[in-house]
Amino acid sequence: MSIIHRTTLSPSKYELLAAWLPKQPWFTGDATALAPIGAYRFDDPEGEVGLEGHVFRAGDETVYHVPLSYRGAPLEGGEEFEVGTMEHGVLGTRWAYDAVGDPVFRAVLAGAVLHGEAGSREFTEDAEGNQAERDPSVHVRGSGDGDAPVPELAAVRVLTEGSATIAETEFALLAVHRVVAVDAGEDPAGTLSLRGEWPGAVGALLASLRV
Repeated sequence: MSIIHRTTLSPSKYELLAAWLPKQPWFTGDATALAPIGAYRFDDPEGEVGLEGHVFRAGDETVYHVPLSYRGAPLEGGEEFEVGTMEHGVLGTRWAYDAVGDPVFRAVLAGAVLHGEAGSREFTEDAEGNQAERDPSVHVRGSGDGDAPVPELAAVRVLTEGSATIAETEFALLAVHRVVAVDAGEDPAGTLSLRGEWPGAVGALLASLRV
């Protein structure tokens, strides 16, 4: 499960995104007009890295998807994927990364896609430690099933093709779709996906995996 602390965050996640997005080749929106749709979360099995996928608009009807990872120390070798740093009122300094460049996110995302897993349950926690479960604003689930082994995605080549960022090895290709097809059809043969749901969208294509 994911714990969301009710505390301060400076700068905010969307302030970081507003500065980072104009530098991305797939972004054509207005970074001063970001309008969140919602977010989903995954759990890091080690409990160290925060994993959160943001879905939003930017001045028009185009839907964008940016997963971020949050770490308590810099990601070794992750400089090109750094989005910025934030001061969290409970956790201190947090380094935020474009999560496709984070090996923890790649492994968790691939596992969710392959095994048909949903996003994590979410709980808010106040200053006294009281917790309450909340409904995720974006529900996600992988299209696979069974217990196929997750491909090794620690050492990958990362590149941008159109509106997708791709992490690939000789044996697997994981694509994070930055511009979301909210009415995407079925997965092509040999491909599995992560689909999202929120008010007005069902089966929106967020990520794809070929192994």
